[in-house]
Amino acid sequence: MVANLFVLVAHKDGHLDDSALELAAAAAELFPGSSPVALTAGNGPSLDAACQEAAGAFAEVWKFADAALAYPNAEALRPLLTKALPAGAVVLLPHSTLGMDLGPGLSVKLGATYAPDLIGGAPSDGTTLTAVRQEFNGQVCAHVACDISKGAVLTVRSGAYRPAAAGAAGRIVDHSADAQGITPRRRFVEVIQAEAGDIDITREDVIVSVGRGIGEQENLPLVEELAEAMGAALACSRPIVDAKWLEKARQVGTSGQTVKPKVYLALGISGSFQHLGGIKGNPFMIAVNKNPKAPIFQAASVGVVADLLELVPALTELVKKGR
Repeated sequence: MVANLFVLVAHKDGHLDDSALELAAAAAELFPGSSPVALTAGNGPSLDAACQEAAGAFAEVWKFADAALAYPNAEALRPLLTKALPAGAVVLLPHSTLGMDLGPGLSVKLGATYAPDLIGGAPSDGTTLTAVRQEFNGQVCAHVACDISKGAVLTVRSGAYRPAAAGAAGRIVDHSADAQGITPRRRFVEVIQAEAGDIDITREDVIVSVGRGIGEQENLPLVEELAEAMGAALACSRPIVDAKWLEKARQVGTSGQTVKPKVYLALGISGSFQHLGGIKGNPFMIAVNKNPKAPIFQAASVGVVADLLELVPALTELVKKGR
């Protein structure tokens, strides 16, 4: 149990990102008995709506409202949190582009331990935390003993924890005064939307996604046939787009599209945090990979260790017969 436990809540257009409830679950598992405080930053009505939603999952929500915080900016959040957080604070961040930008510098400013990209850990005794991280592209799980007696900044991988159930009736505390005078040198200019493709995978309920494990471009028709038989959209991981085998509009991940399907079938995808960061909504995920230690199995509902070139044709026939 730790006295000062905080969770940075990401939100957009007044709605919490899935990482918020995942971090609530991580806090409950890593620091049992503690009551995490949600940190929300932004400006205007969308921030108010996000605070109300966060109050349904956290007992206490700290609100930081300022024009400089209207767009997530680590350069603005770092001095704000350094000023607002108490000594010895333990802070959980999503392992997103924002969390990776914010975390290291924040830990230095707080004089706290920094541990990035956690996928799990043993419950803390209040002074030490055994964090679990993946190394060598997910081939090895490292158990790292972290001294949190003087605080810690931890980033948690998307999908590593099942989202916690909402149901709290938390109170919102306005800490906007702490944001006054923050003038980051880096400022938000605009959002440039990616060009639309022939399909919008962000709206699909069932997705069949293919990765490097497909081997050759000539093997793609096997996956296309399965997707068609399932009535699913075809998507992919970044290596397939980099090879120009499929268009950018079909890429799932932090540098591609963010999807929220009900069913996600991952074929030959290792499961980097960049890919998993693009999958939201806690779908039923089936992963097929020849490597039993592939990181994708950490997030999957069902894992199949098999050669997709052998499994996919057989699965396609079964789906066709079933339909």
